Amino acid sequence: MIKQRLLLITFLLISINLSAQKKRARDYGIEIGILKTGPYNSITDVKGVKVGHTSIIKGDNIRTGVTAILPHSGNIFQLKVPAAIYLGNGFGKLAGYSQVKELGNIETPIILTNTLSVPTASNALITYTLQQKGNESIHSVNSIVGETNDGWLNDIRGRHVKEVHVLDAIENAKSGNIEEGNVGAGTGTNCFEYKGGIGTSSRVIPENLGGFTVGVLVQTNFGGILQINGVPIAKELDNYPRNYTYDVDGSCMIVVMTDAPLNSRNLERLAKRAMMGLAKTGGIASNGSGDYVIAVSTFEDNFIPYPNKSLFIKTKELDNGAITPLFLAVIEATEEAIINSLFAAKTMSGRNNHKVEALPINDVIKIMKKYKRITSDKK
Repeated sequence: MIKQRLLLITFLLISINLSAQKKRARDYGIEIGILKTGPYNSITDVKGVKVGHTSIIKGDNIRTGVTAILPHSGNIFQLKVPAAIYLGNGFGKLAGYSQVKELGNIETPIILTNTLSVPTASNALITYTLQQKGNESIHSVNSIVGETNDGWLNDIRGRHVKEVHVLDAIENAKSGNIEEGNVGAGTGTNCFEYKGGIGTSSRVIPENLGGFTVGVLVQTNFGGILQINGVPIAKELDNYPRNYTYDVDGSCMIVVMTDAPLNSRNLERLAKRAMMGLAKTGGIASNGSGDYVIAVSTFEDNFIPYPNKSLFIKTKELDNGAITPLFLAVIEATEEAIINSLFAAKTMSGRNNHKVEALPINDVIKIMKKYKRITSDKK
């Protein structure tokens, strides 16, 4: 009898623990798209990519933070990576765009934060780059910083993000499983009338099509009419903006990493498709929305050395005709990353007693079952 009770207690503890760990769409049987995910279903499924967060939560009114994405662990200034930035809607303060557009590469980690902390984050990236061994003689740094405005929950005018927070996020960057929801740059954000945040997902295309991985990380802070895997969640919950002007304003930063050998031109084509993933969730890229996609190739043979001792750069590039599966991959991964940001986020109160509720997951699951869009009942 005692042994049976111990087994029962152990079973209950395991069940409670597993229940506590359920916080992503796939944990509830919601499988978006047809392509397989990577082992972590994360941007970190792309080899070499690391992500770090610094969350700043203080008192009743500070709800902000920093997220750092590193395409590789080396000196990024000395080994630049092919990149492109696509402007879905340009109501934003993204730093570093013009040089990426001109030269087709990035030379620093990518930092996400809040709108008024972009200068601080840029300064921190300059500090980080200048201090790296081998960079003693450089006199120019093109820092890449994206943002969304977390001013509803956060005392954004207080500019509480400091250089040390950015440097800590870079220092703490890791591979494998990464936190989502109310963390890092997503600490104080809102999405579709609910708490938003950081979300991530990945896709691996079949071996006969190249076997490449596409990973996406999003910072969600935008409006629209929420859909999940084609199901009209906002309509079913009767929770969507009736005033289609400022009520749907906001921003979404989308970072795409892939190990496919793409040049900046095809990376921009890939970045454009990420906006289709945003649209599939019900996002509309409103007038006041800053929707940017930063796409990077981590294919090591195409890293760009600095300084380059040759007149030429040898690269291996995927043929235009072979890129279509990557388009599908980035659409699916972007859609799921946005939904994961909602599933992971928790109800939060902040500035001026403002409160943003978490997505009502139990109600969402009932609706998904009603539409028969639960692949397997894992709850």
